[in-house]
Amino acid sequence: MIKKKNFFERFSNWATVATGSSAAFIIAIAIIVVWLVTGSIFKYSDTWQLIINTGTTIVTFLMVFLIQKSQNKDSKAVHLKLNELLASHEGTSNRMVSIEDLTEAELDHLYKFYRQLSSLAEKESDLTRTHSIDAAEENHRRKAAGHQPLIKTGTKNE
Repeated sequence: MIKKKNFFERFSNWATVATGSSAAFIIAIAIIVVWLVTGSIFKYSDTWQLIINTGTTIVTFLMVFLIQKSQNKDSKAVHLKLNELLASHEGTSNRMVSIEDLTEAELDHLYKFYRQLSSLAEKESDLTRTHSIDAAEENHRRKAAGHQPLIKTGTKNE
């Protein structure tokens, strides 16, 4: 299942670790200090200023792509872990798996539902009980009517 990483992925992983290190920060500070010290030698000329501007622009441009690649990989891994938790837990709604593929309007609709679910939970005396998206309103109606919940979807913290 584990495939050999291509050159760009290996380089990207290495560069992400390297540029996020304390050593990289110290090197960046040292470069700025050297540039500042050489200012008097070059009489603070336009070329002297252009060197730091060009260097920082190139590094920033490349880092944007490197950071985005790293962020995409991390985000995908987190989504897969959350999907596994959702799929493996009996009380959760499988409709939440791959929710990141929904449109903005669909996500807004779900957000409103969970706001409503939060309001229902505030009315209960046991705030440690949770509900799935499929059972929440029915459980609330049954509890409000004094009946046992049809589906128990949460556990009490002890």
